[in-house]
Amino acid sequence: MKNILKPIIAAVLIFGLSSCEKEADSPIETTETHGDVNIDFNYVWGMGMEDFTLNDTLIHPMNGDTLVFSTFKHYISNIKLIKDDGTSWAQSDSYHFLDASDANSLSINISNVPTGNYTGIEVTFGVDSTRNISGAQSGALDVINGMFWNWNSGYIMLKAEGSSPQSTDGSFAYHIGGFTGENNVVSTRDFTFSSDLVISETETRTINFKANPAKLFHTFGSVENGSFHMPGANAKIMADDFNGWTNISSID
Repeated sequence: MKNILKPIIAAVLIFGLSSCEKEADSPIETTETHGDVNIDFNYVWGMGMEDFTLNDTLIHPMNGDTLVFSTFKHYISNIKLIKDDGTSWAQSDSYHFLDASDANSLSINISNVPTGNYTGIEVTFGVDSTRNISGAQSGALDVINGMFWNWNSGYIMLKAEGSSPQSTDGSFAYHIGGFTGENNVVSTRDFTFSSDLVISETETRTINFKANPAKLFHTFGSVENGSFHMPGANAKIMADDFNGWTNISSID
């Protein structure tokens, strides 16, 4: 009788182990869903919130300067969305080059965001120190965009150029950068939504940011004070005023 039971028991054990192995190899199903959200940048001018347009004549409300901008470009990076449970979702390889002459660059699509309720967003104005010293890069950080000095000075975080009769030579050029020390112009800001942003599979929401290039001169003063093309105290002042005023105007 014992000799008959041995092969039966062995077969049962082999079958049981085989079943366990199949269960272990089975993929774990996930129910997580994803959606998209857009971030749109809109520019206004001065306290009157007039439209900011390249190659138009603008009067600065504080210093009275007449300014015609031919170039206005800047970086944002490291976008992170904050959920209502306190956790966050960060976009990977999150570097974006905004160019006022290219409307497409001012509308950023953030894809593959886990669905749910979000209460705020974190944005870095400029490019973080790691990428400033990472050598030749591609995409938004490609040197072809004309926004890179060298490995030591790093990226130009904001570039504003144009003409003005108040300037000593009739033109102005502010290349704002610097990512280390007391004159670091890179700043990270948290924005809280007025009401929860619901991200779903079926609807793409848009977070509208409003920025004001006139703020560059809020503390710095007139273009009579000259242009600059390197990191320093003036670059820090201009960046802090511009970045500090930028805010969310609405969510569609």
